[in-house]
Amino acid sequence: MNKELPGALVEEIGGTIGVMEEHVDFLKERFSLITMKEFKENKEHLADKIVCIFNWANKPDVNSELLKALPRLKVIASAGAGVDHLDIKMISSYGVKVANTPHAVTNSTADLAMTLLLVAARNFMEAHQIAVSPNTVRFHANWVGGDITGMTLGIVGMGRIGYKIAQRAKAFEMKILYHNRHRRPEEEKSVGASYCERLDDLLQQSDYVMLVVNLSPETEKLMGKHEFQMMKPSAMLINISRGLVVDQEALVEALETGQIKAAALDVTYPEPLPRDHPLLKMSNVVLAPHMGTATREITHF
Repeated sequence: MNKELPGALVEEIGGTIGVMEEHVDFLKERFSLITMKEFKENKEHLADKIVCIFNWANKPDVNSELLKALPRLKVIASAGAGVDHLDIKMISSYGVKVANTPHAVTNSTADLAMTLLLVAARNFMEAHQIAVSPNTVRFHANWVGGDITGMTLGIVGMGRIGYKIAQRAKAFEMKILYHNRHRRPEEEKSVGASYCERLDDLLQQSDYVMLVVNLSPETEKLMGKHEFQMMKPSAMLINISRGLVVDQEALVEALETGQIKAAALDVTYPEPLPRDHPLLKMSNVVLAPHMGTATREITHF
C-alpha cells in the first residue's frame, strides 16, 4: 500500500459488484484502495487511513456502524445520479459529504429511455422471437406494433434526464406533456412541451408515460392503482427512475386486467426480482437490468 496516498474504501475489485478493473489504475494514482475484506480483517490499522468511500453499484453498504469505524472519513463518492441508497441525513450527522455524478449519466439514461419506449411500442421482444424461432415458416403480414411518431409522451419529472428525453421525443415528432414540481418554461418552449400541473391530466392524455423522478418519500409508489386507472388502456409505462416509484402489485394487476397495455422497466424493487415474480412471466413486459448508465463511454474514464 502506498502510504503517501489517502485511503479509499471499496467493496472489492472486479467481480459483479466490485470496482471495474479499468478504473483501478486511475484510482490508484490518487488513493490507496482498501477492500471491505481487508478493512474487516485489519480495522485497527486501516481505519485512520480511509478518507473516502467509493460507492460503486451501491456498495459498500454505508451504515452508522461503518461510519463510526472511520474517524477520518471526509466524503462518500457515489457513482451515478441517484443517492436514494444512502441515508444523507445520517451521513451528514457524521460530518461526511456525499458526491455523485448526475451530469455524466444524463445522455446514456435518456438514450435507454427511448430504447425501452421503442422496444415496447413496436413489440420488439415478440418480433425477435418470431424471427429466430425454429417454428417460423413465414412472417405474418397482419402482425403489428404501435406507432411513435405523432403519439403523446407524458414525462413525469422534467429534470436533466427528462429534458434530454423530451429532446429525443421531439425528433420523433411526438407530442410532449410533462408533470414536474415546478414549471420549466424555457425547456418547455425549446421542445414544444405542454405542462400538466396535475399528474392525472398527463396520465389521461398520454400514449406513453415515462417516469424520470428521483426516489423520495413524495415519489415512493407515485404510480399506484388510481394512477393506472387514469391511463388509457392502450398506454404503456416506461420506468427508468427507481423501482419503488411504482407500486408493483398495482402494476401487475393493471397489466393482467388490461388497464394498461404494456410496461418497459429498467428498474424494479428489489433488483433483481425474485425469479418467480409475475412481471418476469408477462409477454407485455420488457425488463432491463438497471442498465441506464451501462455504456462503455461512461464506465471507462
